[in-house]
Amino acid sequence: MKKLLTLLLAFGLLGSAVPVLAAEAPQAEPIPAWAYGEVADIYALGLVGDEIYTNHSDPVTQEQLDKMTQVASDKLALLGVEQRSSSGSFVLDTTRGGVLNALYMEALPYAFADVDAGAVEFLSSLGVVHGSGDDLALDRPCTLLEAACFANRMILALYDQQNAGSLGLLWKAEGNGNTLYLLGSIHTDRSNLYPFHKQLRDIITSAELAAFELDFNSQEGIDEFTAMQVYSDGTTLKDHIDPELYQEVVDALAPLGMPEEQVAQYKPWTLSNSFTALSMTDDTTSENAMALDLYVNAKASNVGVPVEGVETYAFQGKIFDDLSDEFQEDYLAMTLAMFQGMDAAGDLSEEEKAELEAALKEQYDAVDRWMEQWKTRDVEAFVKDYPKDDIQGDATNELNAKLFEGRDPNMIAWADRYLKQEGSHTGIMTVGAGHMVGKTGVVQGLKDLGYTVEVVPAP
Repeated sequence: MKKLLTLLLAFGLLGSAVPVLAAEAPQAEPIPAWAYGEVADIYALGLVGDEIYTNHSDPVTQEQLDKMTQVASDKLALLGVEQRSSSGSFVLDTTRGGVLNALYMEALPYAFADVDAGAVEFLSSLGVVHGSGDDLALDRPCTLLEAACFANRMILALYDQQNAGSLGLLWKAEGNGNTLYLLGSIHTDRSNLYPFHKQLRDIITSAELAAFELDFNSQEGIDEFTAMQVYSDGTTLKDHIDPELYQEVVDALAPLGMPEEQVAQYKPWTLSNSFTALSMTDDTTSENAMALDLYVNAKASNVGVPVEGVETYAFQGKIFDDLSDEFQEDYLAMTLAMFQGMDAAGDLSEEEKAELEAALKEQYDAVDRWMEQWKTRDVEAFVKDYPKDDIQGDATNELNAKLFEGRDPNMIAWADRYLKQEGSHTGIMTVGAGHMVGKTGVVQGLKDLGYTVEVVPAP
């Protein structure tokens, strides 16, 4: 069962081979320029789903508004602001004024500065709505996009007011007049990850270049990776793994809307990575489950920051495609067990059930710790907690060796090229946190090359 934890550790180092959400969703019409910089936060917070791309000009429905106010309620409750008694009579409907009133009611029970000024006055002071008098158009039906922006702005403004939000595992490398921020990623959305702290959001949007393990905006690369995930030789998954395991995989994915004919197309490693990703989420994951590196990519791209990949999709795909058939089958069995949790314990002995339960708890606790360390920028705790050197020293695991060998040096080389360029430039590189730390990691590698690398002080 210890392999379960090893596989989970490994997942935290992989690039999420998923396209930018905005590029995937069909658009009825382009998002207007005034709102484009807000879409990443709106989606990450789970205020709306994919309908933001197809129906953003439609009037917001009561159901959609209720979802937004619930998200706002949940996020504000996490701030720990002193609660107070509150009362008032407000018109609650789907006009612009009604939407503002509904959001205001979520802030009213807390002792925020100037919260008693009234809905329009308070929200205007936060920059949620702009204008005065007739310009506010309070009686006009509110569009879905307007309502989502109002909710997003209120949440971000109140988090900023409280100096709150996720800080990230963030270092700053400097040399030759250039600056490169190094953001260690854990490729998931968990533990109330969003919103990011204003310091981190500002670093992302003010960068001249944003680099990731992969170029998430490259449709050519995405298509290439997609082709690598499926069989092209006339065989199917059923021809490559144990029949019992095959049926267990089919049964596990059926409730997620994947029919057997679709499951059978995929190679074991593809399904393994999917099971691992699903296992990384919990009840704190937003409805859209936007992994943090995809959020950084969208946040940067939507304000015009150029994006590039340190690696290629073909390179990452080959890491898995070259795994032995035996290892891929074992990998699939273990990640399926991780996804199913104690539901996988049906035929186990009591001793085996206890072992499985302990292994699962160890995983969940580890991910929770890492997420908390990420949110609070506790780099020292993460370095001590993440056993990278032990993983690298495990010669029995094909995958763990592939995850680091050649990858850390390539990332160090990319960062070195950026810092060597002429002029004065500022960029951000977001790769798996496991690549940042350890004796072979990016941070130590850049220090060995003579660069100044320090943890960015928390504000």
